[in-house]
Amino acid sequence: MPRVKYNVARKKRVKKVLKKAKGQYGDRSKQYIQAKRSLMHSMAYATRDRKNRKREWRRLWISRINAACRELGLSYNVFIAGLKKAKVALDRKSLAELAVNDVKSFKELVELAKAK
Repeated sequence: MPRVKYNVARKKRVKKVLKKAKGQYGDRSKQYIQAKRSLMHSMAYATRDRKNRKREWRRLWISRINAACRELGLSYNVFIAGLKKAKVALDRKSLAELAVNDVKSFKELVELAKAK
């Protein structure tokens, strides 16, 4: 059996980790073990925060829709229920966009929801 050396593979692995840890403070960007530990935490945070970002955007859209509905004399939940009964399939992102940029068509949707 030939003797196996890990020199090339190890250097490649270390370089990859240190490149990803670039910009972190102190030993986190210099020492392999610290960088690896720091990267594992940061990747976990990144995964968590991608989920949270979606949550935050949805909350923002709902707030915008609610504010626009209340100006027109309707609450958010009554508006959404009315749209569902009217079989209008618009998501909250597009409804919030209409509420901010196209008030006329949003008013028509509110009237439709009130009618149902």
